[in-house]
Amino acid sequence: MTIPAGSLLTAQDLRKAYGPTTALDGAEFSIHPGEVVAVMGPSGSGKSTLLHCLAGIVMPDSGTIMYNGREVTAMGDAERSALRRSEFGFVFQFGQLVPELTCVENVALPLRLNGSSRKEAERAALAWMERLEVDDLRKKRPGEVSGGQGQRVAVARSLVTNPRVVFADEPTGALDSYNGERVMELLTDAARSANAAVVLVTHEARVAAYSDREIVVRDGRSRDMERVV
Repeated sequence: MTIPAGSLLTAQDLRKAYGPTTALDGAEFSIHPGEVVAVMGPSGSGKSTLLHCLAGIVMPDSGTIMYNGREVTAMGDAERSALRRSEFGFVFQFGQLVPELTCVENVALPLRLNGSSRKEAERAALAWMERLEVDDLRKKRPGEVSGGQGQRVAVARSLVTNPRVVFADEPTGALDSYNGERVMELLTDAARSANAAVVLVTHEARVAAYSDREIVVRDGRSRDMERVV
């Protein structure tokens, strides 16, 4: 794979096995700032493993991941954790909001973990909640809001640190089609306006339609659909 000029995050020849099961078998990836790339494939194809490797959550057995000129695969645990706190954002299928916290406290949490004061963190959180059209839920707890509202709160949380890359793993998988499309509209618009890249794992064509480019993962190997002749 030739690395496209200006790429923010790239992976070359990633291999990962869990016991006798091969999850990645030479997968490759690249994304530019402000770009939304959908990673597609059937269940068990390796797409979530690819996302977890790119985000530094799981280390590949071999291969190289580069982020903004730095080799993620050469970093220690603490350095990768710091990267995830400060420069990466995450949206998961079921939101994974903290049930004991209010929605604004959930959105502010990444900033609080990075050392911001409560006032400063909640001010930034409310600004993002307003953009995601959920600022009226600030005092409610996750159990008091709908699935679509909760997922928009989760998107606000993923963007509050102004990350360079947002990793979205089946972000609409638990939503109906209307709420899923609204979440995707707000996520992609907000990320592009902030020039953040979005790595979007999905098996749904209607969700992948919000991306700029699609990469298909099958049997642990990746194929960039834009470069297939």
